[in-house]
Amino acid sequence: MQLRVLGSAGAEFPDFRPPAFLIDGKLLLDGGTIGSVLNEDEQWNIHNIFITHSHLDHIRGIPALADNIIIKNLNHTVRLHCTNEVIAALRNHLFNDIIWPDFTKLPSAENPVLEYSAMIPFQEHLVEGYAVRAIPVDHTVPAVGFRVTSSGRTLVYTGDTGPTDEIWKASSGADALIVEVSFPNSMETMALVTKHLTSALLLKELDKIETLPERIFITHPKPQYYDTILREIEALNVNGIELLHDGSIYEI
Repeated sequence: MQLRVLGSAGAEFPDFRPPAFLIDGKLLLDGGTIGSVLNEDEQWNIHNIFITHSHLDHIRGIPALADNIIIKNLNHTVRLHCTNEVIAALRNHLFNDIIWPDFTKLPSAENPVLEYSAMIPFQEHLVEGYAVRAIPVDHTVPAVGFRVTSSGRTLVYTGDTGPTDEIWKASSGADALIVEVSFPNSMETMALVTKHLTSALLLKELDKIETLPERIFITHPKPQYYDTILREIEALNVNGIELLHDGSIYEI
């Protein structure tokens, strides 16, 4: 399983892009960054996007991808896999013919560029040879993380979350975990109010995992505090832990 980090930041600055993780060049976890990194052929390889929640930094690349597809006049449908709460948010607030065209009806309702696929938490969804489960996490809007398994390898991605429980059960024994740390330890109050994690809070969460994943990738740092978060992550002395860099590629 190849993991390509298209974006992994908790805000946008030069060289810091919103979250998106491309699996084996075809399955996308969150869509904060797409067209600003992927060329045309790479974009056309994407047929399935799994969305953790409706916040803009996790979906903002999808409208441009849809536009690129219809401009190219491709017979190409991208399925947006997400919970019913996220589907409602996308329908009502993004693809509503006001903020952006409703690409679930373009070029026609029978052959749309975008198609919603509702995910029920804890149920396994089989897509392109991957088994994917949505696991609820605790954020300011309804949100899930994903457990992705293929060819005997397992990756867990939390998306945005504060202290939580269920996702850690799904993380036990995984080959890799992508987990957020948005703020430095000095901003723990802000992290808890906005339902994010600090390095210190993460350490408490990792204690909930029976068997730690072999590799632990940290995502979603606020760029203004990147260096501080990096030092605090390194100070945890957790085996296999690493703060992600946009553009990195890993074999899981």
